[in-house]
Amino acid sequence: MAARLVFQKKLLKTISDRHFFFSRPLNSSTAASSSSPTASSISINLTTEKPEPITNIPNSSSLNLNDVEKIFSAVPTTKLLRASANLHMAAMEPMVDFGTWVMKSKLMDMEVVRDIVMGFVRHTFYEHFCAGEDALGTQNTVQKLYRGGDGLRTMLVYAVEYASDNVSCDRNLEAFLQTVETAKSLPPSSVSFVIVKISAICPMKLLERVSDLLRWQHKDPSLNLPWKLDTLPIFSSISPTYHTLKKPEPLTLEEEHDLQLAHQRLLKICENCLEANVPLTVDAEHTSVQPAIDYLTYSSAIKYNKDDNIIMYGTVQAYLKDAKERLLLASKAADKMGVPMGFKLVRGAYMSSERKLASSLGFESPIHNSIQETHACYNECASFMLDKIANGPGAVVLATHNVESGRLAVEKAHDLGIGKLNQKLEFAQLHGMSEALSFALRNAGFQVSKYMPYGPVEIVIPYLLRRAEENRGLLSTSTLDRELMRKELKRRLKASVF
Repeated sequence: MAARLVFQKKLLKTISDRHFFFSRPLNSSTAASSSSPTASSISINLTTEKPEPITNIPNSSSLNLNDVEKIFSAVPTTKLLRASANLHMAAMEPMVDFGTWVMKSKLMDMEVVRDIVMGFVRHTFYEHFCAGEDALGTQNTVQKLYRGGDGLRTMLVYAVEYASDNVSCDRNLEAFLQTVETAKSLPPSSVSFVIVKISAICPMKLLERVSDLLRWQHKDPSLNLPWKLDTLPIFSSISPTYHTLKKPEPLTLEEEHDLQLAHQRLLKICENCLEANVPLTVDAEHTSVQPAIDYLTYSSAIKYNKDDNIIMYGTVQAYLKDAKERLLLASKAADKMGVPMGFKLVRGAYMSSERKLASSLGFESPIHNSIQETHACYNECASFMLDKIANGPGAVVLATHNVESGRLAVEKAHDLGIGKLNQKLEFAQLHGMSEALSFALRNAGFQVSKYMPYGPVEIVIPYLLRRAEENRGLLSTSTLDRELMRKELKRRLKASVF
């Protein structure tokens, strides 16, 4: 264990000494002190800090969020009105609480109530945040977003919950494969990524078991895991291991077989993505299962990421204290193996449950102690990746709703001479959220994607409600969009009257 810690510290020092680290930190006093309501990520997550009124938006020569006429130039007034109304409703926490209660109550067993509730949801929140119920509806939404003047790309995600057995895993696999086919049928470049959740194609209990064994091997490198394939570093010297307090039993033959099936499902999706020429991004999940998710992601990336063709992307959650170290270690190891690695950077999606679990076990939370520390970590990770792709292999998706992070990244990319349409750099936000930032980044000439869940209302709504419930205050942080939309609507009203 001691030898492992010494090695990792030396490796981190080597990375820094060789200027793999930040040539100019993507950080500022503004980012460090910001309590902006736009501090979020592509995963549905935010702090519960109350948003402050927006008085002025930081501006630079490349990223302009003050010219609302230009920002919303491609958005029809009717769409702007509906979006503004939906965001205002979604920002009312009591309304979200009530909606969550109704959706979980026995009232939904009554056909009349269910029809009314689902009808309301379908024509408000669902249409605002989701792409559609099926392939046809999704295709229409994607094409409107891409060709209808918005010029935004799509990250397609089939909104499915956790799987509990191989039958549900196989069913979810078919849905993900259909997602790839949908992406393949759309105009080239309109779909930037297909998104997959490993917990949808591998039973959750098995992910927990594999994660326990990987954590124990991190503590005790002498532990032999006969099923383990080549991978990249999964842990750093400060990664949390409190989930595994005693040595776990080896996987049974049945568990090893199920793990092999899960890996085969992921490889099948990779193969189809390779044929469709659409990259695949694996979403991050709870720290209890993230080691297994990273293991499957990295072992698949080693097989499919060749030359400059990066098919598999992993996700790093910057709200975790070990995020930067793990990113550096995995990136350096990938370079050494000749594997070009893509990463999606997010802030994080499971703040509430992570803190509760750590507290219940008597351990410190794995999440940064303040939102300022999370901002700083995100910006430093983004800076590292921008330096890296400017001078070598790899790619990055900067998934953020935070205006300051977006502005700093644009300035950094400009300083490094990274072309605005460089395939190695993508910005991303949730569909229906941070529209102003998305349009501003697009107007600055960068590639921008919207993370777009789709699927039947009955499947998608619980998916969205669970995320809203997990991260209190998410939708109340739409202050920026609501204020800018209101400003643009007033401008259009004055223009029509005078």
